[in-house]
Amino acid sequence: MTNDAAEDRSKSRTGPSTVPPYTAKCKGVFPSLSWTELFLITEAVVNFQENKNISKNMLHNDDNLDLVDFGFSKVTFEQKRALVRDVFSNVASKYDIMNDLMSLGIHRWWKDEFVRQIPNLQSHILDVASGTGDIAFRIKKQAKEHNKVVSITLCDINTDMLTLAHDRAINNNILQGLSYVTSDAEKLPFPDDSFDYYTIAFGIRNIPNINNALKEAYRVLKPMGKFLCLEFSKVEKEWLKPIYEFYSFNIIPKIGKIIARNESAYQYLVESIAQFPDQDSFSIMLKDVGFDKVSYKNLTCGITAIHSAYKL
Repeated sequence: MTNDAAEDRSKSRTGPSTVPPYTAKCKGVFPSLSWTELFLITEAVVNFQENKNISKNMLHNDDNLDLVDFGFSKVTFEQKRALVRDVFSNVASKYDIMNDLMSLGIHRWWKDEFVRQIPNLQSHILDVASGTGDIAFRIKKQAKEHNKVVSITLCDINTDMLTLAHDRAINNNILQGLSYVTSDAEKLPFPDDSFDYYTIAFGIRNIPNINNALKEAYRVLKPMGKFLCLEFSKVEKEWLKPIYEFYSFNIIPKIGKIIARNESAYQYLVESIAQFPDQDSFSIMLKDVGFDKVSYKNLTCGITAIHSAYKL
């Protein structure tokens, strides 16, 4: 028997079926892959597509997953808490100068007008989402001008912002009547009926579950206590809307990129403004949690609004 014949007989006895499947190669399109490797790759692709489809379905099904707006994106409540905390940590050092640049300085008048809604300056005030202390310091200044003593608790979920507020207080010699608490607005660490006023400025739209925050505001206010909220709202004048939207979405993020080195943070901020309920819708939310005498006052054609309500 020739060597060629012996080789042929050997091939016919063993054949491809005796070659372990993990070493058999796929001839043609994938000559370097074994059949097992190709199978595993195919299975992985199929599984990935199925998982992606499941994720898409979950994003559009509130029964599977509770989602909330983070700008124009949808995230879970916990994800939004973490993302908002990161946003403000990243921009904390440039926060005040960005407010001046974004609003062309008008935010100062908005805040002054907001603080004027507090007639009784001998009060215990909770300032939520206090940030760098703009509202608290304005209240203290107004109280001093009227020879009144006011106690203010600055509350924010972001320690970096509160640290800046504390430093500002020291630099401006505002040392008496201020306390600082790091806390989630949805889970305030205060007893019922603790405060005469609850103030929040440009912060409530960043809270994942606004309804829970409003319930907490109602809980910690004393009977006859007043809720005050300053927030971006819906522009009243039709001619102003396209100008405002162009400025918000095309200019503000670029300012954030140049000054705060963080374009995405300010992209989120303008998106969060667009997603926030209009004046009447937010008023309904306040009534739904039990507030009375609910009203609002538009500032600068409705770019911002002051919402007020009482716990009777």
